Amino acid sequence: MIDPAAPAPGKPPLWRKVWEFPLVAMIVSLGLVMAAIMGSGWLFSDLPKRMDKVSAIAIQGTVATLLVVLVMKYLVSRLGRYKHDDFPLAPALMDWTRGLVIGSGLMALAVGIAALLGVYRITGWGTGRDLVMVLFSAGLVAGFVEESLFRGVLFRWIEEMLGSWGALAITSFLFGFAHFFNDHATVFSSVAIALEAGIMLGACYMLTRSLWLAVGLHMGWNVTQGFVFAVPVSGHPVEGMVRAELTGHPLLSGGAFGLEASVIGLGVATAAGLWLLRRAIASGQLRPPMWARPKG
Repeated sequence: MIDPAAPAPGKPPLWRKVWEFPLVAMIVSLGLVMAAIMGSGWLFSDLPKRMDKVSAIAIQGTVATLLVVLVMKYLVSRLGRYKHDDFPLAPALMDWTRGLVIGSGLMALAVGIAALLGVYRITGWGTGRDLVMVLFSAGLVAGFVEESLFRGVLFRWIEEMLGSWGALAITSFLFGFAHFFNDHATVFSSVAIALEAGIMLGACYMLTRSLWLAVGLHMGWNVTQGFVFAVPVSGHPVEGMVRAELTGHPLLSGGAFGLEASVIGLGVATAAGLWLLRRAIASGQLRPPMWARPKG
């Protein structure tokens, strides 16, 4: 006798449909990643009192990054209807290295244009005292943790619901808004971050369907910007290899926020982002919203 209350053969039960629904999976994923971030902060909350600041930053950054990557690889990857590992080992070294080179090259290009236009100039050698902070905070943590949150969690699940265009628009806006509370931030700087970084990093994720390229690009951009050229990293001044100054109209120099808030940074990074996006579309990575996909 067939139980009329039992689900039809081949159809998942209601609880599983709810559990695997993209919005539910996104909320759970956010909770897991945030728990890893807050857990690492709690574990090492007294560390700055026990050792020097440089060592504390290095340890805290490394542990936070490691916990987030483990959560993404072994927990978040198992959520949702379509299981997906955003940190696969096979393309890791190649994609991460390519990202570093692209990010560093784009920032060097932006600085070079700024120098030619007379808004950036080197005034002497720097002390390099912020190397650890740049490598671990602006490099390691910003690259792995921010990309896990914005691309590995938000972009992934929003794309499953609203398609690639919806995911790109929403995550770009959120990424720009997240920088609105940085030192020296303005509405223009947040819009610039949304356009230049949101599109570029989202396109990296679409193109490769992993986080390695986006992580490498994010790290290369930040570290080159701060440590190599001593340009403020999203509003945070850095003591790098050289001493440098940005002068002239804020639209060209970015003012105290740095080149990311300039039309130079906006033009260079957005052009690169659109090129990557075009490549992603050409390779068939543009996905429709859930209501436009065939059922089954």
